[in-house]
Amino acid sequence: MASSKHSFVLPILVIALFTLQAEGQGLKVGFYDKSCPYAEKIVSGVVSQVMAVAPSLSGPLLRMHFHDCFIRGCDGSVLLDSATKQSEKFSPPNLSLRGFNIIDRVKTALESKCPGVVSCADIVALVARDVTFATKGPFWEVETGRRDGKVSLFNDPINPVTGLPPFFSNITFLKQSFALRGLNTKDLVVLSGGHTIGMSHCSSFDSRLYNFTGKGDTDPTMDPNYIARLKLKCKPKDQTTIVELDPGSFKTFDDSYYRLVTKRRGLLQSDAALLDDPETKAYLVQATSHGSTFFKDFGVSMVKMGRIGVLTGSQGEVRKVCTKIN
Repeated sequence: MASSKHSFVLPILVIALFTLQAEGQGLKVGFYDKSCPYAEKIVSGVVSQVMAVAPSLSGPLLRMHFHDCFIRGCDGSVLLDSATKQSEKFSPPNLSLRGFNIIDRVKTALESKCPGVVSCADIVALVARDVTFATKGPFWEVETGRRDGKVSLFNDPINPVTGLPPFFSNITFLKQSFALRGLNTKDLVVLSGGHTIGMSHCSSFDSRLYNFTGKGDTDPTMDPNYIARLKLKCKPKDQTTIVELDPGSFKTFDDSYYRLVTKRRGLLQSDAALLDDPETKAYLVQATSHGSTFFKDFGVSMVKMGRIGVLTGSQGEVRKVCTKIN
């Protein structure tokens, strides 16, 4: 299986290092209350305008926060351009991200009112919350006060140990990857629920349809009726077609993602992997019940994720333009 190469134990020292960085000291709700009192209103205003005409950007903009925080911490490093295409933005796991122009649009609006005050890292965090709320999802108070990093490297997202967890990850690797950042198993299954909005390229799951073990077979853990439907949309080696992660509900933040996964209709291997652990499997069931705490839990886990490896105080800088260091 493709994900078997990831079933190793991460060094304890590395885990401890990331966990220490995950405490988020220096962040607080309302950090800009005095320095830029209308900051959050400006952000939500731009997001509302964008969602009215391009709701499909909600998934990529939410995922951008995840991709930023998991590499070098929540420091806006995923936004940096590179003339030689050697920054994170150009690394394979980030090529499917969209909405960078929306972050730039928010930054321009903020700079016109409060120049040099609101960091790009905070913009990414606030936009993630606002697109979630705009798609009928939960609202949570975002801690702010992050500063922007000055380093962004192409190889960081694809590092086999500390990079972004691939879409073909098994449950063992997923749990290790989250633990590396101070996030637990509940955070893993809760944040995976973000797949209720957004799309995925056929190339991210076509092996499950056509060549799962290299013998021209399908993934036996996937509902065969779902496989048949996906084959109508995704032909072998299709690199361009995109498919809804949460069919019929991909523009609405709800619990239907969990219903699909429990029916063996999780699109990615990393989705299906949530059935392979007692704790994540129990949450899948609980999230589809009348006693679901998913919306509340999502806000809690997003705040926790937003504390990973942050730069605060005199660390880093506040970029004037999100795509380049000052």
